Amino acid sequence: MEIQLSSEIISKIPNFKLGVIEYKDITVGDSPQMVKGRLQLFQESIYFDLENNNLTELPGIQEWRSIFKTFGKDPNRYRPSVEALYRRVQKQNYLTTIQSAIDINNFFSLQYQVPIGIYDTDKLVGTIKIEVAKAGEEYTGLNGRMNSLENLIVSCDQFGPFGSPFVDSNRASVTEETQNALQIIYLQPSTAVNNAERLTESLMKMFTQIHGGDANFYILGSQ
Repeated sequence: MEIQLSSEIISKIPNFKLGVIEYKDITVGDSPQMVKGRLQLFQESIYFDLENNNLTELPGIQEWRSIFKTFGKDPNRYRPSVEALYRRVQKQNYLTTIQSAIDINNFFSLQYQVPIGIYDTDKLVGTIKIEVAKAGEEYTGLNGRMNSLENLIVSCDQFGPFGSPFVDSNRASVTEETQNALQIIYLQPSTAVNNAERLTESLMKMFTQIHGGDANFYILGSQ
């Protein structure tokens, strides 16, 4: 699958980078108890850490709020998805398990302090473009609402936007019927390339350990 990063993003954030993982022949289902337990314990640990810290000063959240501002989106109204997860944990509204792919996504998003999207590639058509959405672009998100995408970084296929570090659409969501998937890690631009590779590979290995199948990864953007 070909994925292109727009020159507009690179010109405004020269060290912008994504971790890209492609999975084939996976099996999505109920999460193993190990994943459920780790997700719960990690959220409890985050909750206690946040008691003495300002959430918006966490490095990953701070960096992604800055990216939203760079492209003209108010992060107080449109929060990066990782910040939304942390705010839930801060209120002790802990994430419950949904299914294995989403649970792993949420766990690593909390751990790395970055937005992560996962998409069913059999629901996508053509070249994938990572770009900045134009006025009037919108989609129905996993939050159940119609979301304005203008000035947000979005992932698009032949039929338009399907994903964003704000909220993903419901068009290409991963379900228990999904066999092939694309995972996009919206890395902190400040992350060194070797660390970005290590982080991305770590997620890929845990994902395939649980879901089986074959996978490959690469870093798109600043090298």
